[in-house]
Amino acid sequence: MGTRITKIEVNKLRLPLMVPYKLAFGPVTALDTIIVQVFDTDGRSGFGEATILTGYTPETIEGALKIISVISSAIAGHDPADAKSQALLRHSEAPFSVTAVVTAIEMLEEHTVLQPKSSSQVSLLAILSAMDEAGIADEITTHAAAGYTTIKVKIGWELEDDLARVAFIQSCLPDGVSIRIDGNQGYSKADGVAFASRVSPDRVELLEQPCHMNDWDAAAALAKIDNVPLMLDESIYGDVEIERAAELGGVTHVKLKLMKAGSIDNLMRQLRRIRELGMTPVLGNGVAAEPGCWMEACVADALIDNAGEMNGFLKPKSQLFEEPLSVTDGAIVMPSEMPTLKDLKAFSVDHQIFLDT
Repeated sequence: MGTRITKIEVNKLRLPLMVPYKLAFGPVTALDTIIVQVFDTDGRSGFGEATILTGYTPETIEGALKIISVISSAIAGHDPADAKSQALLRHSEAPFSVTAVVTAIEMLEEHTVLQPKSSSQVSLLAILSAMDEAGIADEITTHAAAGYTTIKVKIGWELEDDLARVAFIQSCLPDGVSIRIDGNQGYSKADGVAFASRVSPDRVELLEQPCHMNDWDAAAALAKIDNVPLMLDESIYGDVEIERAAELGGVTHVKLKLMKAGSIDNLMRQLRRIRELGMTPVLGNGVAAEPGCWMEACVADALIDNAGEMNGFLKPKSQLFEEPLSVTDGAIVMPSEMPTLKDLKAFSVDHQIFLDT
């Protein structure tokens, strides 16, 4: 018999954040994360992650755990290639869940893009959390001093307040620093169009997803406004939406996340397709733990030339790697050896094991 999967471990984790992560649909105070670990007869292993954020995916943490359990039970004892194929059959139904399983197998298979590279760094953006003027000014100074050249600014609450706050932020930016404005689906079509039309383009790299992910009429209206570059994020789940974004004619950037792609291979293919269609790919998940962020950073190192958003690992109070990912001069310092997980018992609220029987 050839190589086969002998064991799959599934841990559901609750990872409290150091400070709440402010989003238009409510603050996030902890990450609900599922870690899948896969082992084979050759002594190899790999891990994958699904962090479920209500409002970003229709999947729920309990639903994801159930689907991952069903998939794990079905693929234990199978060869890795067949196991991936079986899991991907459920990708459209549960993308985050399937990605956790498939990326664990891709790591087990020693995917080329995950192999350590010496002296490699991946640029990140910084998050602006403060809402008051004094706090904003201090935070921008701190981020610039730390080497960040792109700062993410959240909007999507009240139009006039958001416009005034962004204008103040722009007045505080030092030379060489730009902002990526993220609406997190918070605006109606009318307010999204108003913001895109009225905001000063000074130092604005792009405006991200002002309106609901399913409101393609709003996306089409925003694409006609050339005041600031437009990026779609939550609207994008795969090839169909990438093509649809290109057809609008005014979408300049498309952001992807590994957890939606189903696999590393799918993610890399989609990033290349975005470029083929004349748009700029952006990559990264701000609501993910170390495993997912590390995998995205590996892909970004190969395919992305702008600030990555795979900074979710900086938010929890605890890290999951034995040697935590580090950031220097606004960039992830890529590990020189393959990362290994800590004992997850300290973080786990549910633990399941599936064996080759």
